[in-house]
Amino acid sequence: MGVSAIVALPLLGAILPPLFTRAGRTPALLAALAPSLVALALLWGSAPTVFSGAVVEEVVPWVPSLGLEWALRLDGLGFFFASLILAIGILIFIYSRAYLAGNEPLGTFYAYLLLFQGAMLGVVLADNLLLLPVFWELTSLSSFLLIGFWHHQADGRRGARLALAITGAGGLALLAGLILLGEIAGTYRISELAARRELILAAPVAPVVLALILLGAFTKSAQFPFHFWLPHAMAAPTPVSAYLHSATMVKAGLYLLARLWPVFGQTDAWGAWVTGVGAATMLLGAAIALFKDDLKALLAYSTVSHLGLVTMLLGLGSPAAVFAALLHVLMHATFKAALFMNAGIVDHETGSRDLRRLGGLAKVMPGTAGMGTLAALSMAGVPPLNGFVSKETMLSEVLATRWGDGWLLWGIVVLATIFSAAYAFRYFSALFFGPLRLPEGRRPHDPPALLWGPPLVLVVAVVALGLWPGLAEPLLVAASAAAAGSGREWPELAPWHGFGAPLVVSAAAFVCGAALVWRYQALSCRVLAWALPLDGRRAFFAAQEGLVRGAHCLVARLHLGVLGRYVLLLALVSLLALALGWGTGEGWQPQRPPTPANGLAWIFAGLALVATAAVLRWHHERLRAVLLIGVVGLVVSLAFLHASAPDLALTQIAVEAVTTVLLLLTLFFLPQQDAPRASAPRGAAVVAILVGLAVGLLAWVMMRNEAPTLAEYFWSRSVPEGGGRNVVNVILVDFRGYDTYGEITVLGIAGLVIYALLQGMQEGPAREGLRAWHFPFALSPTRHPLPFAVTARVMLPFLLTAGVYVFLRGHNAPGGGFIAALLVALAFLIQYMASGLCWTMQRLRVDAHLWIGAGLLVAGITGMAAMGLGASFLRSAHGEVHLPGIGPVALASAMGFDLGVLLTVFGAVTLALAQLARLGRLAGFAPNRTPMDPDVSPESSREES
Repeated sequence: MGVSAIVALPLLGAILPPLFTRAGRTPALLAALAPSLVALALLWGSAPTVFSGAVVEEVVPWVPSLGLEWALRLDGLGFFFASLILAIGILIFIYSRAYLAGNEPLGTFYAYLLLFQGAMLGVVLADNLLLLPVFWELTSLSSFLLIGFWHHQADGRRGARLALAITGAGGLALLAGLILLGEIAGTYRISELAARRELILAAPVAPVVLALILLGAFTKSAQFPFHFWLPHAMAAPTPVSAYLHSATMVKAGLYLLARLWPVFGQTDAWGAWVTGVGAATMLLGAAIALFKDDLKALLAYSTVSHLGLVTMLLGLGSPAAVFAALLHVLMHATFKAALFMNAGIVDHETGSRDLRRLGGLAKVMPGTAGMGTLAALSMAGVPPLNGFVSKETMLSEVLATRWGDGWLLWGIVVLATIFSAAYAFRYFSALFFGPLRLPEGRRPHDPPALLWGPPLVLVVAVVALGLWPGLAEPLLVAASAAAAGSGREWPELAPWHGFGAPLVVSAAAFVCGAALVWRYQALSCRVLAWALPLDGRRAFFAAQEGLVRGAHCLVARLHLGVLGRYVLLLALVSLLALALGWGTGEGWQPQRPPTPANGLAWIFAGLALVATAAVLRWHHERLRAVLLIGVVGLVVSLAFLHASAPDLALTQIAVEAVTTVLLLLTLFFLPQQDAPRASAPRGAAVVAILVGLAVGLLAWVMMRNEAPTLAEYFWSRSVPEGGGRNVVNVILVDFRGYDTYGEITVLGIAGLVIYALLQGMQEGPAREGLRAWHFPFALSPTRHPLPFAVTARVMLPFLLTAGVYVFLRGHNAPGGGFIAALLVALAFLIQYMASGLCWTMQRLRVDAHLWIGAGLLVAGITGMAAMGLGASFLRSAHGEVHLPGIGPVALASAMGFDLGVLLTVFGAVTLALAQLARLGRLAGFAPNRTPMDPDVSPESSREES
């Protein structure tokens, strides 16, 4: 479980910092550091195994029928990226402790960082094509929380949405590409793809697969033309930028390219697209970075350029270029994280990141200036720092490559190198040297140790890896061998390679870069005037606005707000399905005998339904109409019961009861009666008849053939494999438990969304409108009649007991968690109606949000417990337990999952309906001051006498 623990520790450890925040900021820091330190210790405990060329694997079946496994693999490449994620993450945790203000939720911030760290570890260690996009999307979601952490700032919210939109869309493309790749290869294990390379490349859809995967990688690593989301994500707190945008999130796409290099790496399409896009991104990012005045914007576009450099190297198609790419990933992570932290210190002390307002800070912040200057010089590739080592290796590989039209790639790289030197020189020269320039009223100084300690560690690494680059050789060789194959000649790592073409290019870049900085003012005016209209974000938002307008036009044509139109559309679709079936020429005669039925019973049921619906049609009083709708549902439940479907009947009854309560609550905001109609809607009757005939015929056609079903399969396996005689319940909590878990997750989200929407109506103009609501009918003088309140309280224990009974019997008799949840929710909702919201909420003290979270947690832990025992996710265990005085009792682990269903459904229903009840309190009612319980105190008796 070592590899699983490396991934699980940060994910589970995210719970700790918010809990320890109450004890202080330092305990929260220690709680955040503990999972990362333990995970790093476990990781480096496997170093001898990994450096020897072996791998550590862990595979647990998850959803075997889909090919989804909890498959983790620790090889040299995964070890390399995991080390960066954990090591730099530890420094970020320490830095954040001093950077964030005392009134900011540090525990929540650490929780988001740990979630992101765990997701990134899952990405680089996953060995399953379906597991990888799960973690991939988790990185997008957690980064959304981190980028938008300062949600009170519009730029932060906008940057988070932009990053999520771009990376999320790329993630969908990646998911499609990985599924196709797994189907082509006949395996979803990533480690087995290289052996099936010829099979994959020979497939007709191989170009589509490659395009989808590259789209996912390019969006994640901010490659042109998707690069614009990264600079706008700089609205995040500086620790987020230093972590996500230097060593982790933006490197996920690079990791994916390196991981799939053995499969696609030496194909023409890979070389053309990866190298071309990388070179374009490298040049564009470097050119834009030179003309940015905001420190973080300059570093952001610099990151875009360096990501393009690594992408270009991975596209060259040689193992040595892969080694150079990974070398630069390491060097860039050290100096860029140090630079982001350095910019954060400057912002923290001066209150500004604008180079036009800052200058000469070395006079007041000498330590910060020294660290920033060394990191910037490394970014420029100045010897003897680590950036020089990776730049020399990169230039050597590019010089040995012919791409495009002769020396095209060489020219692009030389030009980008000049721009890179220029913006690096500008960073430290304009910021730390020259006359002292400060925002008014600021007196900056070097920060406390917690703030400058982490960047100092990185700067020491910058110098050490520049002087002794061989320190990283075992790590880089292991990673390169895992990506490009072992037994190869790797470039030599040395602080000095002698005089040659790469050194000449570097020297020319330094001279030209210094000249650009010298002539910056004159150059910037012309370039900015030309490039001002060019903004990727504007193009994205323009395209997004056009898409929204198109969607509005489509919705306006389809959704006209007329119920009859919707019903007619349903009828037309059903008739179209019937016409398509007729066109196949398969015949319309049933191929199996009809199921015997009591004709008289069905006639009476049909008459009851028609009569109730007819009465509903001609009644204008809304309350009576709601009750009649409930009668229709009860008649349907009798039909289910007659067809030997007691579970469906119970579910229908429970749903009808809760739905009736919901409609009664909504009646509070509606007139008592419908508006009178001028004429009878004859067209509606025609549409209704068409719908009834079309849906009925469609159902008959679907059931007419003798098709193989799963009924016999589930019936025969329900007891021996699921441990229950209620086949329906066993299907829901065992055979198809994964589907059920997804459904209760959606239901929980729906409850939270309803809560959020109705919560918004309690503020602002909506609140004032509710308070000014004038009812068109008289209100009862007694809002909560005492007989109703007393009766409801008597019913409460009986309904709760019925809910528990239905839950406990659900595995072997009609019932289960869903029906029990509706009964329990109904018990409390009746209390809301009988005694009022305040009275009920004072006694039901557990927040419904917690019920939803607890339900999902219990259901998930039940499923993962099965995985911990070597079974598939949500695989049920069952048996008999002998209890003293009772005897043998049949138990199944699926009961835990069913309990999660109960809690989630109860929480979602209660949360939504209670929030609707809250709106009623605002609408024209003063707070109710009448006691709900009779006062039987002696004082009260004396007053009455």
